Amino acid sequence: MIRPMTVGDIRHIQQIAHVTWNDTYSGIIPKDIQTAFINRSYSDAMMMKRMEKTHMLVAECENGTPIGFLNFTKEDEDGDSELTAMYILPAYQHSGYGRKLFDYSMEVLKTAKQLYVYVDSRNDAGRAFYEKIGFELLDTFEEEFEGYPVETAQYVYFIQQPALV
Repeated sequence: MIRPMTVGDIRHIQQIAHVTWNDTYSGIIPKDIQTAFINRSYSDAMMMKRMEKTHMLVAECENGTPIGFLNFTKEDEDGDSELTAMYILPAYQHSGYGRKLFDYSMEVLKTAKQLYVYVDSRNDAGRAFYEKIGFELLDTFEEEFEGYPVETAQYVYFIQQPALV
């Protein structure tokens, strides 16, 4: 089941973020940098702020335990939104939960024009997922993540197809 996040989900979301980041970025981003980022970005205060200012969706497995989540910004005045986080516990990946989270987000963003996502270029599984559901690669660029050099891929998903000129 996919549903909006509640305060009671915070601990689950924090655990999912830690486990998934460690699994995904092992050998890509040093563990101490991962830990610092997760601890700051998923602190209790930041989780409350995310719930207030953005959309947080939770994926539950059959027994009702949260096993994944998706976070995206509210649609801005240009009709844009950004998918800022999407994590599914490793044991539940390739089980359809990512697609269900994405489909639910499309219901919420039905009046938006496009959804952007930024992903580390070396996150092959993440990139393959986004490409499979229809995101288009716009650019890759080098930047610093927590002081560590990374290459980032920027993707866009057109919710409403752009008008032909």
